Amino acid sequence: MTTENTAPRHPMRWVPTLYLAEGLPFYAVALVASLMYKSMGVANDEIAYWTGLITFAWVFKSLWSPFLEAASSKKFLVVMFQLIGGVCLGLVALSLQLPMYFAISIALLGLVAIAAATHDIAADGLYIASLSNKQQAAYAGWQGAFFNAGKFISLGGLVVLAGHLEKSMPPAQAWAVIFGILGSMMIALALYHSWALPGTRNTNTDASMRSVFLTLKDVIITFFQKPGIWLAILFILLFRVGEGQIQTIGPLFLREAKNLGGLGLSTAEVGIVYGTAGTIAFLGGSVLGGYFASWLGLKRALPWLILAMNVPNLVFFFLSTSLPENLAIVATALSFEMFGYGFGFVGLILFMMQVIAVGKYQTAHYALATGVMQLGLVVPKMISGSIQMSLGYKNFFIWVLISAIPVLLMSRLLVIKTPQKPVQAVSGNTAEA
Repeated sequence: MTTENTAPRHPMRWVPTLYLAEGLPFYAVALVASLMYKSMGVANDEIAYWTGLITFAWVFKSLWSPFLEAASSKKFLVVMFQLIGGVCLGLVALSLQLPMYFAISIALLGLVAIAAATHDIAADGLYIASLSNKQQAAYAGWQGAFFNAGKFISLGGLVVLAGHLEKSMPPAQAWAVIFGILGSMMIALALYHSWALPGTRNTNTDASMRSVFLTLKDVIITFFQKPGIWLAILFILLFRVGEGQIQTIGPLFLREAKNLGGLGLSTAEVGIVYGTAGTIAFLGGSVLGGYFASWLGLKRALPWLILAMNVPNLVFFFLSTSLPENLAIVATALSFEMFGYGFGFVGLILFMMQVIAVGKYQTAHYALATGVMQLGLVVPKMISGSIQMSLGYKNFFIWVLISAIPVLLMSRLLVIKTPQKPVQAVSGNTAEA
């Protein structure tokens, strides 16, 4: 049982910034760190192995989610782990000046990953507990948009700034500035959230280790006892099959030489089409997708959201067939694809929140579902390169469209209960099944 201990804040005061705080450390670890090590002369195999290893924190975060169920306040956890992540990012900046910078910075980034993954659990739990089903749907687009805004801030502005700084100072100093900025942003967000987040207090806590492990056991058992859980897991795994392959091969297709079937764009041109028009389209699609699902209801909206996420992948087949020279045509086509991606991805988020996470352990079961979701993204990414090389770009993009058919068919088999009226989740209250 949880009780409200502060006046509720309007969701727009904290939902966007909360999910920006999820996105910034994730992309700092998963993408920005790789670019930093490349500039500092680290071999590709070491970069791939170590940065890949530390990102497993997001895959396995559900294993320690029951420990967070025993915490008295999700708000406290959110703010604390934002502060820890910010401090560790700042220490990464300092470590780059040391002789053993690589080992030390990797260890610190590992701490950032653990803190960020744990923060995600608490933040998602706070979101679920503080908003009604209708509100969850309405603001789901905002959470997805601002999580990915972390990507565009990191890979856009900050990486561009790093490239500019590298012209006037050694790479270690240039990237120290970047990670110092990232750390400062996280600390600033933590201080803001200490005021802005809705306050919650859990009155049923038991801090004993035995209780925690019993909770973990109960979380896992009750998760797999949910009606239709195996069908739901398969649905989650299949939802991102097309996206996982497009995310990997799409940018490579844009960079590939024309005589090899690609568009032959420069790195700067790829940044322009993804970082300007594509960014705006994605953010707009995410927000509108949330309101669309709120208006129509998850059960009726889900097939349309799946179609919105996958049908726009047709633009890659169009580009691979026509190979346009005009950058405006490429940007327009990719904007259509990015809009659909943002619009449709809301469906998976809401499915995990309103179908999988309902019940006794909302936070922990949502974390388990997101772990399954990550697995459903990683496997298609791993095999997409081999498939593309076997089929070629044109046939590969047809395959991506075909691979989305199973999840669309499955959406008609899922049992999604539509409440007679929205469940009113008072700020701080955990809804029980």
